[in-house]
Amino acid sequence: MKQMIYAALFAVLPFASFAAELIKKPSAHDVETTANRLEAAISKAGATLFARVDHAAGAASIDAELRPTVMLMFGNPKIGTPAMQDNQTSGLDLPLRVVIFQDESGSTHLAYRQPADFAAAHGLDAGAEYIARMTGALDKLTNAATSQ
Repeated sequence: MKQMIYAALFAVLPFASFAAELIKKPSAHDVETTANRLEAAISKAGATLFARVDHAAGAASIDAELRPTVMLMFGNPKIGTPAMQDNQTSGLDLPLRVVIFQDESGSTHLAYRQPADFAAAHGLDAGAEYIARMTGALDKLTNAATSQ
């Protein structure tokens, strides 16, 4: 029975992450400045920046064009580890990620998934303290990156 439940969970898991609504925020700055501000806010909050990926540079490496697009992957093991202790598959969505991009009109935005959305995908309690802390941190950090 347990195997059937896991099989059902993993069959639905890929679709659940696509069904989640993205949080999108406009930025008062260009992509590079927004990314730098987010990186500074992450550091100031005591979190760790694990990766900064320049997707436009990746596209340029194959002679393709892509508007400025940068992804930052960051987290705090004090917050993320309890989620992985509850279900290690949450490591697919941790550390947290934010993508900063320029749209077709030249405006800058950032986007991320709400922790409660990926909590459901991994069978985590959406009311867990670590989900609330992740949600609050994402909101605070992205507001710092996008504001005047």
